[in-house]
Amino acid sequence: MNSALHEWNLAPQEAIALQKELAQRLELTDRIDPVTHIAGMDIGFEDDGDTTRAAVVLLKWDPATAPDLAVVEQIVHREPTRMPYIPGLLSFREIPAALGAFKKLSTRPELVMVDGQGIAHPRRLGIAAHLGLWLDLPTIGVAKSRLYGKHEEVGERRGDWTALTARGETIGAVLRSREKVKPIFVSPGHRMSLETSLSWVMQCLGRTKLPEPTRLADRLASRRVEKRRERATRTS
Repeated sequence: MNSALHEWNLAPQEAIALQKELAQRLELTDRIDPVTHIAGMDIGFEDDGDTTRAAVVLLKWDPATAPDLAVVEQIVHREPTRMPYIPGLLSFREIPAALGAFKKLSTRPELVMVDGQGIAHPRRLGIAAHLGLWLDLPTIGVAKSRLYGKHEEVGERRGDWTALTARGETIGAVLRSREKVKPIFVSPGHRMSLETSLSWVMQCLGRTKLPEPTRLADRLASRRVEKRRERATRTS
């Protein structure tokens, strides 16, 4: 983990300038160690947004059983939210808590899938890209909706995809991850190419439109797992 990437107490204009600088440091070619563990990460909020809730799910990667991957750890880390909601600067609001969650993992993953954007961002630094620089790990952004860019219609079959582009540059892919279901938006974060990002997402697809790492992290971040456990405790 890069402990000295930058400070967090920044004015919006300072954060925007920093995004442009950090985007130049991203590696958009594959530099990935043999994968034994994949982490899924998502962010939620509590107390009307005053508390950031970071959820990380660590899965054991086994291509023989994929996408049914064993859960090794589930981490929830809470801390006070540092920045108000500012469009385009969500990573500054969310990553501090995410870093706290990753510090609690007993095993370091070789690959991280993030519920959010990679380089499919106006300044090419969505949360997956920004987090990848902090962790110095390969990261992939898997978003449920488009933030930036344009695309043609995507085919209806599972696995069909079309390029997401901006200013003549391909910044991601619009992927039909489940037949006749709204597509997801995949973009490389750090130390990954788009082609390899798509390959990993496809390998981790189960019965839903989301790959298992981010599906499980989304469920944990939204507190559905915790609420289910609370109900079970009350009725037992």
